[in-house]
Amino acid sequence: MRKVIYPGTFDPVTYGHIDVIKRAIDLFDFVAVTVAINPTKKPLFTIEERLSMLKESLKEYDNVSVESFDGLVVDYAHKVGAIGIIRGLRAVSDFEYEFQMALMNRKLANDVSTIFLMPHERYTYLNSSIVRNLAGLKSDVSDFVPPIVQKAFYDKFTNKPK
Repeated sequence: MRKVIYPGTFDPVTYGHIDVIKRAIDLFDFVAVTVAINPTKKPLFTIEERLSMLKESLKEYDNVSVESFDGLVVDYAHKVGAIGIIRGLRAVSDFEYEFQMALMNRKLANDVSTIFLMPHERYTYLNSSIVRNLAGLKSDVSDFVPPIVQKAFYDKFTNKPK
């Protein structure tokens, strides 16, 4: 079985992420979507909330799991028996950072490949930060995120204690 991991913060999951996951499903037998715990980021949603949103958004796919991990992505890839790491590239601006990470991961674990996948062009401008900002300003984000994420934004931004 050819298994890959798709790590990310997913704060929150967007239709761009889901498009990359669908592309990975077409190429590999199993995709483990992994929510990374990154101490340098301050996410809006908790790990549990992000896992729940991902699981709901991906429930129709039998060959996808949703998990979280802490530590080096290549160590996690080894732990779950993955042959590769999926990374999404939206624009040239993503490439430099992702290229550096891919080379470092290759140095750390030469047996785990990095696979770059591009989402559909309708998602090239989309990222979680933009969506969070729009939602925080009470803008409609229904074209960008699944219904479970829309609800989570609504709950987060309208039910805040005063």
